[in-house]
Parts: sequence; C-alpha cells; structure tokens
Amino acid sequence: MLWVKALHIISLVSWFAGIFYLPRLFVYHAACEDRPGQERFKVMERKLYRGITTPSMIATIVFGVWLLSYNLPGYFSQGWMHAKLLLVALLIAYHFYCGHLVRVFREDRNTRSHVFYRWFNELPVLILVAVVILAVVKPF
Repeated sequence: MLWVKALHIISLVSWFAGIFYLPRLFVYHAACEDRPGQERFKVMERKLYRGITTPSMIATIVFGVWLLSYNLPGYFSQGWMHAKLLLVALLIAYHFYCGHLVRVFREDRNTRSHVFYRWFNELPVLILVAVVILAVVKPF
C-alpha cells in the first residue's frame, strides 16, 4: 500500500506541475504578438498537455482508485473524502478545459486577454490547498 501511495503522490505532483504551468503558458501566449512566438507556444502547450499533464492525471486517478480499493466502505463513510473527491472532479474538469484551451490557441481562436489567464491560473492552487488540508487534517 505504501508503494501505491508513493506513486499516487508522485503522479499528483507531476499533474499539478503541468496544471500550474499550462495556464502560465496561456498567459504568455495571449500576450505574444509575433507569429514565431505564437507557434512556439502552441508546441509547448501541446507537449505539456499531452506528454506530461494528461498521463500524470491518469496515473493519479489510477493510483487514487487503487488506494480507495483498500478500504472503500471506510473511506466513503468519511465526509472529508466526499469533499476531496468533489474537488478532484473539479480539477479533472479544469484539466479538460485546459485541453479545450490548447485547441483554441492552436486554431488561433483565443479572444481572452492575458489577465483572464492570470486569474484562471489561480484556481488549481485553491484546489490543491483544500485537498491537502482535507487529506491530512481530515476535518470532518
């Protein structure tokens, strides 16, 4: 079980690295005005999303479900786990919305400013703080 937990944490850290950096690339891409720079951001966003962030998300989910399987009734009887899983679902939705934004930028259809993406970049930070507190403190 400890190996599964370690792999879950490793994949979670990798997923969050991608989920923190991808919107930062959107900030720079939205502010970029030259064609070569825009094309460079498209490549960086695609590689980060497909090559690191999505595989890390999948691994996080697989190892998380594996951990849950050790004591499914016990975990689901605790309120903090319900809250944590709700936040994970929101993060998965955020992840897929980032994938949508990768396509929007790839097709040169972005209409939002870099300021929007600066605010958009903060949401996963709040989710991470809440998930860690729920998993460690187990407040309810």
